[in-house]
Amino acid sequence: MNVRLFAPHLGDDELNEIKDSFKKSWVGLGEKVAIFERDFCEYLDCKSSIAVNSATAALHLSLSVFRFPRGKKVLVPDITFASTAFAPIYNGLEPVFVDVNRDDVSISVADLEKKWDKDCAAVLPVHYGGQPAHMDEITEFAKIKNLKVIEDCAHTIGAEYKGKKLGLWGDIGCFSFEEKKAMTTGDGGMICSDDASLISSLRSKRWLGIDRDTWKRMNHNTEDDSKHWYYDINDLGFKYNMNDLSASIGIVQLRKLDEMNRIRSGIISKYIDGMKLLNHIKPILPYEPFKYSYWLFGARCEKRDELIRFMKKNGIATGVHYVPLNIVNYFKQWYSKCETAEEIWKSFVTLPLHVQLTDDEISFVLEKLYEFERTHF
Repeated sequence: MNVRLFAPHLGDDELNEIKDSFKKSWVGLGEKVAIFERDFCEYLDCKSSIAVNSATAALHLSLSVFRFPRGKKVLVPDITFASTAFAPIYNGLEPVFVDVNRDDVSISVADLEKKWDKDCAAVLPVHYGGQPAHMDEITEFAKIKNLKVIEDCAHTIGAEYKGKKLGLWGDIGCFSFEEKKAMTTGDGGMICSDDASLISSLRSKRWLGIDRDTWKRMNHNTEDDSKHWYYDINDLGFKYNMNDLSASIGIVQLRKLDEMNRIRSGIISKYIDGMKLLNHIKPILPYEPFKYSYWLFGARCEKRDELIRFMKKNGIATGVHYVPLNIVNYFKQWYSKCETAEEIWKSFVTLPLHVQLTDDEISFVLEKLYEFERTHF
């Protein structure tokens, strides 16, 4: 048996939506992107959504809105994907690596207080694996310290934390639609906010700073019809736009999202029930699968590397999410000690989780976890 770690859940509905774009001969930034943005606003119940080509782009642009002076600092969790820490660097700012909580791998509020200084301008909490960061405490801390809050929601879509949708706790929320995530557009991301005026400039900034994109110019009546092509550039921009092919997939995926989240929750519940008698392999997070939406299921095992080799030998794909950024070569120049992160990541192993995972595959993974524990401890 070969068990995949991740897999997108795509079908004829997505293909038919793409074919519609083919028929219209419009596959770049156009009507489908606008529809996807509208649908996402309705789903998240937020004022404004702007589709881009990745969550990395979303984070970069979101920080740029505030025009922080160069050299200011941004607080980021030490265990996250590199994009979270690159966002400040792209904006001429410095990342400050903050330790995580041992149990939920969320940014530590206690270490936030230690790492903060007067040069800190923002904080980028991450909902690791789909486990909500402690947004009530984080936003309260940010309010006291006058920090902007950009939520990195790359690992979750659709969940609420204490009565409020994740992505709407901060000033701006950023989502990922990369191939492996809770829903996909192939690659892609979304910038969301309940303050439409705050992010309005990003609509042109994702399209090279051009004030009217091609779709708008083609569908805009002017007093002088010969000037339909005219546009201006008012800001430094980037080629970060989503296109209609990606948005076509996203429109359909969004309709399926709640069901896909429900299926993943069911799989996680089976994993948790099946692992109860294990003594040396435990879930990586305090999962509440029917309360929150998770993208990742993982375990902690002291013999992590041996477990990875054992699972690979048995045809089960695994991964590690993630190496602490403060010890990654590029980021060492901003090193600050994160004692918990530097310890706990050594036990992390990501196990298969995707909508198409079968009961037989889940049982096989569990069987091999028990076999490993019997033979290696």
